[in-house]
Amino acid sequence: MLPNHEFSPLGDSGVIVKLGDVIDQKTHEKVVTFSEYLQKHPFPGMIEFVPSFTTMTVYYDPVLLFDPKSNVIPYERVLAILGQMVGELQKRQMGEDRLVEIPVCYGGSFGPDLEAVATHNGLSSEEVIAIHSSTEYLVYMIGFAPGFPYLGGMDERLATPRRSSPRLAIPMGSVGIGGSQTGIYSVESPGGWQIIGRTPQSLFQPDDKSPSLLRSGDKVRFRPISEREYDDRKKVSL
Repeated sequence: MLPNHEFSPLGDSGVIVKLGDVIDQKTHEKVVTFSEYLQKHPFPGMIEFVPSFTTMTVYYDPVLLFDPKSNVIPYERVLAILGQMVGELQKRQMGEDRLVEIPVCYGGSFGPDLEAVATHNGLSSEEVIAIHSSTEYLVYMIGFAPGFPYLGGMDERLATPRRSSPRLAIPMGSVGIGGSQTGIYSVESPGGWQIIGRTPQSLFQPDDKSPSLLRSGDKVRFRPISEREYDDRKKVSL
């Protein structure tokens, strides 16, 4: 539900809708609900919307929304539209969550920082794998890189600071820990997260109708696999 909201301008063609003050399940549900509604009911002049942890930014074309016969500026028209949408969403319930299983080969060349994470937290590598793969994570948003999921819900026993020296290239599919968060590198990119494993599952397929495997609101669970299973699944995906 969306009982509370605040609006603020972003330049002359954007509106930031504040849906909460903290990163939690309740605020996330508001963001997902609003995203789903905007996706299905775009208003004339809307260009795109960008969800984040606690806000929704809506971009619009002020030229298309300008009415020379009216004293109402485009920003005020957008506020009226969004305000009506939020009011309608107060009566709407969240849909059922989607659970996505991600296979991961932990340690070895796929997870060069697994031992560092274990040592930092006073755990064995096996305990890190067991804890990491026994949790159900929530996809708060997709960002940083195409298809990269920001996952919430990691056990605090695994929290580890980022590397003091970031790597120039982290392979696609790498699963890492950065502070109190865990995530999956959807494409090869630089990064400073502690890499504990890698998945053969592709998270970003630019040629697909829905290029991102995961979406905001999904639940994710990691499943440990062997190097052989990793190789077999990778061959199938090629």
